Amino acid sequence: MSAIVEQMLKTYDEQPQLNKKNVVKEIMQEMVLCGLSRAGFFKDAAFYGGTALRIFYGLDRFSEDLDFSLKVKNDKFNLTAYFPVLEKEIAAFGLRVDIEKKTKSIDSQIQSAFIKGNTKEHLLVFYGNQTFPGIHAGEKIRIKLEVDTNPPDYVNFEHQYRLLPSPYEVALYDAPSLFAGKIHAVLCRAWKHRVKGRDLYDYVFFLSRNTSVNLLHLQARLIQSGYLKDDQDFSLTDLKQHLSKRFEKINYNQAKEDTIPFIRNQASLQVWSADFFKQITGKLVAK
Repeated sequence: MSAIVEQMLKTYDEQPQLNKKNVVKEIMQEMVLCGLSRAGFFKDAAFYGGTALRIFYGLDRFSEDLDFSLKVKNDKFNLTAYFPVLEKEIAAFGLRVDIEKKTKSIDSQIQSAFIKGNTKEHLLVFYGNQTFPGIHAGEKIRIKLEVDTNPPDYVNFEHQYRLLPSPYEVALYDAPSLFAGKIHAVLCRAWKHRVKGRDLYDYVFFLSRNTSVNLLHLQARLIQSGYLKDDQDFSLTDLKQHLSKRFEKINYNQAKEDTIPFIRNQASLQVWSADFFKQITGKLVAK
């Protein structure tokens, strides 16, 4: 085990109940961010989504993916250009990975890739010669990267720094813009037969921190996705009405089932109901 990996693992000493695979993924996520930073990725792109919330704002749940957005639209952006640097950075910590661009079956402004490594090999690097029952020899750890090459307008950015695995700088959405992205997910994500309760969990997280929402950015996102028309009125009052209608249609048992594997305090989900979410939405303010 490298000294850096050992140092990063120490931050989890007070949380021994955490799933070791998730710990490995979280540390690898920071290795990826460090590698992207060194490669100059954040000159053109910014970090957002649940993992950005966890790393930079203290969200207390595991988040699987790394979500990014270009700062301005660029149809010529090529995510694969960063693969060699990422492979080299991750290999420096003793981890062997493959990075594959995801082929889309339909035209999309989102470029995606998967970082894959053998689960047992990675656990051995992190935890030494422990036994890991239930993990078969071919199991893979996967981290998904997504980059939106056609970002909605009115985003506000900030820059933050991390010290491990090596000091690096990240450009990311500010909190109100992150909140706008999460509300967009609550309103527009196609949940189908599986409600993504993590969206609701993050929504509560923002409100508990009294975060205001970047209303102009949210409106731009909703127009881009076809939820709103270009000339449609959209005030804070309108937003609260849209959310209220959405909360009335959610299966909260499914939402809880989706969220439980990603959090430690399951008791916090007991109050989830349409009434709960509609009432706390009264605290929502716009920036």
